[in-house]
Order: sequence, then structure tokens, then C-alpha cells
Amino acid sequence: MNANIQTQSSSVVRRWLEGLYLASGWLAATCIGMICLLVLCQVCLNAIDRISGLLTGTAIGLTIPSYADFTGFFLAAASFLALAYTFRQGEHIRVTLFLSRCQPRTQHVFEIWGLLMACGVTGYFSWYTLLLVRESYIYHDLSPGMIAVPIWIPQAFMLSGLIVLAIALIDGLISTILNGVTPADSESEEHQACQK
Repeated sequence: MNANIQTQSSSVVRRWLEGLYLASGWLAATCIGMICLLVLCQVCLNAIDRISGLLTGTAIGLTIPSYADFTGFFLAAASFLALAYTFRQGEHIRVTLFLSRCQPRTQHVFEIWGLLMACGVTGYFSWYTLLLVRESYIYHDLSPGMIAVPIWIPQAFMLSGLIVLAIALIDGLISTILNGVTPADSESEEHQACQK
């Protein structure tokens, strides 16, 4: 009975974590879509300006205010929000030349060591990014473009991506210690099971 409750609760936690990683990936994709939309709109406005200049001799001067700033904000958000999902899919660059030549036990030790290091580095960056967001919020820092955006807003997306990555790394570390399966291995096994 107790083991059944533990299995159900771990299944709920697993679904919640995978949903978190997927939501982070979808937010990153949405940010990329917004970059494409902004650039496309600005290109259309530039074309209208060019045609107006050819027909009337003067350009209208159509532009999306601070579009370069907004595309930069969306790019930063997409980059950080995609980290956890990419990690869980096993798509981060891994140097396996050394690991492939090691015994399975040694590979397991190095996997744990690598995940511990990644957790430490990500935790460090998350903490100092949190301090940066807090400082930007307290001092009301604004972006320098035509539309002054409180800078803590894009920084908060960066922080969110780092926190979700830290959760994914801790999840991967626990899974590797308890089951001996790295996140990349578990995803490839699921992928092979889906193809059968």
C-alpha cells in the first residue's frame, strides 16, 4: 500500500516536472515566433517606406519603436527558457569521447560529477541573476530605447530559465544517482520506445 502511494506521488511529480520543462520550451518557441513577427513587420514597414520614397520623393518614416530592443529581449528570454527543455531532450553538447572509453562504473561517477558541477554553476548564476533582477527593480532601471521598458522584466525571463534549468539538473542528478540513468539516456530510451 505504502509503495503504491510512493509510486503514484512520484508519477505525479514526474508529470509536473516534464510539464514544467515543456512549458519552458514552448515559451522559448513563442519568443522566437515574436522575434520573427517583429522583424517581418519591420521589413514590411521598410518596404512601404521605400515605395513611398520612390513614388513621392519622401519616406513616411514608418518604424516599430524600439523593435531592436524588443527582439533582443525576446532572444535572451528564448535562449534561457530553452535550456531546461533542451537538456531534458539530451540535445546539449556533450563531450563523450573520454566517457565512451571508460568502464560503466567510471562513466557513472563522471556523469554524477558533471551534473554536480552543472548544478553548482547554474545555482551560482541563478542566485546572482536574482540579485541583478532585484537591484534593477529597486532602482527602476529602464532600457535606453524609444520605449523605456523596466529592465527587470526581460531579466526575470532570464532568471526563470536559469531556475528551471537548475531544477532539471537536480532532477537529472537524482535520477542518475538513484537509477544510474542520465537524462539523455532516459530520453533516448523513451524515443526508442515510441518508435516501436
